[in-house]
Amino acid sequence: MQLRTLTTPTVMAIVSIIGLTSGRFARAFVPVARRSLSTSNARSPPALTAGLRRTKKNADSESLGALLTKVQKGRGHLATLAEETEATAAELPDIIFPLAGRSQKDILGSLARMRFAPSPTGSLHVGGARTALYNWLMAKKGQLDFEGSESAFILRVEDTDLARSTKESEASVLADLQWLGLSWDEGPDMEGCNYGPYRQSERNEIYVAAANRLLQEGKAYRCFCTPEELEELKAQQEAEGIPPRYDNRWRDADPELVNKMLDAGTPFTVRFKVPDGARIVIEDVVRGTVGWDASATVGDFIMLRSNGVPVYNFCVAMDDALMGVTTVVRAEEHLTNTLRQALILDALGAPRPRYAHCSLILGEDKQKLSKRHGATSCDQFRLDGFLPDAMINYLALLGWNDGTDNEIFTRDELIDAFEVNRVVKSPSVFDMEKLKWVNSQHMKLLPIDEIADLVKDQLEWEGLLKEGTSMDDPNVNNFALAATALARQMMETTKDAATNAQQVLGYGLPATYAELQDQHAKKMIEKGNFYPLAMHLVEQFESGDLPQPDTENLLAAFGDAIGPAKENVLNCEYTSTYQKYMKALAKEKDVKGKNLFHPVRLALTGEMSGQDVTKQLSLLSMAVAEDSVIDNEKAGVVSFAERMERLKAFCESIPEEFHVAVNDKEKSKSAKKEAEAQKAKQETAAAPAGAAADPKDSYEGPPITALDIRVGEIKRVWAHEEADKLYCEEIDVGEDEPRQIASGLRPYMNAEDLEGKKVLVLCNLKARKLVGFPSHGMVLCASSEDHTDVRLVNPPVDAKIGERVTVPDFDFEGEDGAPYAENKVGKKKIVEKLAPFMVTSKYGVPEFLGRPFLTSGGVCTSAIPDGTVG
Repeated sequence: MQLRTLTTPTVMAIVSIIGLTSGRFARAFVPVARRSLSTSNARSPPALTAGLRRTKKNADSESLGALLTKVQKGRGHLATLAEETEATAAELPDIIFPLAGRSQKDILGSLARMRFAPSPTGSLHVGGARTALYNWLMAKKGQLDFEGSESAFILRVEDTDLARSTKESEASVLADLQWLGLSWDEGPDMEGCNYGPYRQSERNEIYVAAANRLLQEGKAYRCFCTPEELEELKAQQEAEGIPPRYDNRWRDADPELVNKMLDAGTPFTVRFKVPDGARIVIEDVVRGTVGWDASATVGDFIMLRSNGVPVYNFCVAMDDALMGVTTVVRAEEHLTNTLRQALILDALGAPRPRYAHCSLILGEDKQKLSKRHGATSCDQFRLDGFLPDAMINYLALLGWNDGTDNEIFTRDELIDAFEVNRVVKSPSVFDMEKLKWVNSQHMKLLPIDEIADLVKDQLEWEGLLKEGTSMDDPNVNNFALAATALARQMMETTKDAATNAQQVLGYGLPATYAELQDQHAKKMIEKGNFYPLAMHLVEQFESGDLPQPDTENLLAAFGDAIGPAKENVLNCEYTSTYQKYMKALAKEKDVKGKNLFHPVRLALTGEMSGQDVTKQLSLLSMAVAEDSVIDNEKAGVVSFAERMERLKAFCESIPEEFHVAVNDKEKSKSAKKEAEAQKAKQETAAAPAGAAADPKDSYEGPPITALDIRVGEIKRVWAHEEADKLYCEEIDVGEDEPRQIASGLRPYMNAEDLEGKKVLVLCNLKARKLVGFPSHGMVLCASSEDHTDVRLVNPPVDAKIGERVTVPDFDFEGEDGAPYAENKVGKKKIVEKLAPFMVTSKYGVPEFLGRPFLTSGGVCTSAIPDGTVG
């Protein structure tokens, strides 16, 4: 016999070794009934041309590697058997590709068959989840746009790495996809799918058939090189400064020598014969035209290893073509694999899919995202309290935008808006703070009872519930609802409700004053108000006169936050009683405002700040109740009685000099202020009847001093790559490094007109990403009433870079005039509250309550009269 390749009779002989007849092997490659993508009652769509499909699993569990090992060791017997069966064995059916013969334009205009192909060697991480999402979005859009087509999201498990692939990892990845809501239309263990199996380990005979065809057509060959020979070749090439590659030594080997090696049972690999002068070019949706000189880039590469296991690129190319995949969306690290896959597809006469290679996701240090950057697996994000819809929203934004400033999308909105040609080349940076913000926005869209259901899981995962507690216990529901209501305004994840509850149930006041680390608390105690108020609370508790939560109606304290989510939540008598008590205490001790509330809060909760005191103490009462579901020891619960004991001991350790509320100097200063206020009041009363009222007298909002507005100079301006309306700017505001700020000035001004300009910059805004650009601050502009004209607010020419803008009649000096912290500005919505009072006069002067914005160089100006500033 002259031809000693994996001929059809040889393959039939291999099959007979594992107990399969030629007829059964042939039946493994027949079309099966198609499955409709719509409902069972709907008319089935027309079927695509049938590919190689297996109707049953292998009767034997032996791997391809074990099979070929058996073939190679018993070569003489196999050759004889092949010769005996060559004349009678049935030919294998042709490998038919569903999309063969159709143009890419025709294919993409009629269906979208997308695939996600994870390797089950670990968890699903952020990068893989984004890849799955982009494919899922395109498939869902295809199902809407091409109704009745075979558009589908395909899940294919690439488990040919036998050493690392595990069923546990596969189950983990599938569970993560299900949590994200990325349900697949075709995949492992699904009934009625047309292009399975969907695990590569179950498709071995398909790869054998394809390798057989390439061997028969002279497009592949056997290589008998030993590992030692290949290592020697590699070392020699490296020593000569040549990029290591196979030298094709068995490409045109003498057939007699090949037969001799086969007769000797020598192990071999099957290599693809790269055509001389071949050049592969693709039009990548993301990266544009990409080309390779194939023969110069890769040597003849392996398709089947010597142990019989097919290599990754061979399997992927075959599977994409046989499953009718229309577009392959994957990470850029797979770009180089495209060369080998395209060569295989071209050799088989299979159509190439369209390719889109997305850039990597980086950590904030601009290195590839990894575990050292924190949570990267989807399951960890689930455990950390992120919502699936928020994860989907944020992952979509890692490299894509819809061309607007919109950053919050529902699933349906993403399906409608997503276009793969808007995926950008530049790497995306994973910003945990941005993800938390997106998550908080999605939580605001949910009713409180839905959030509370998720918080129940967090209570269990954080170990706060008693062992054996049923999640259906009404007390679990009530506690989760109360914990959610308490934390909702500050929640960024559902886990925040559980961790906040644990903090509320504890008591942070140390045993002695000397151990107190909180400097703000120390400063407050040193003013002298804390000691008398705290000792009074202890005395009132011991006498039974300190208001306590109503144990029969503990949810009532949360009624304003719960709303209709819980029936029969009555008005809270405890809250009303506590408020009356505090008014009486203020009058009795002649103290009010922060001098009253801060000491009382620290005494009762152990913290200087936090949520409503009555809500905190009501949650504490839930935790210590007889039917409580909270494990007091694990949760670190400190009962109210224990708190009062600790508070009493703490007060005894406070130095006597801090036992007096206010010293004489402070009293004198207070009396002076009161006299000045009385004088001003009398002068106002004596003013002429026609005098205009000062808007400052009736203003009740936050002070303008809360804002840190500084003079800045624009050093550099460039257009945002992904947002049509944004400029990116570097602005010197008097700090060590210029700030990067994104502004919406692009529709109104040219970039060259902005460079070198002095501007006003609001500096105490929290840094955030605007369409992927890290922006820290806001350039103040004046706009017309209808917002059709926007201009810069201009500081005087002599204004100093970095100086703070002031407003007359407001004290910008000292502690009271200091700008608020960035977090406080955001959480208290300071800018939103001040905005209605920041306007331009009829002369274009920016003002607050009729008072101009001032710098050391004079008054600021703008070109917009009677406008707004923001």
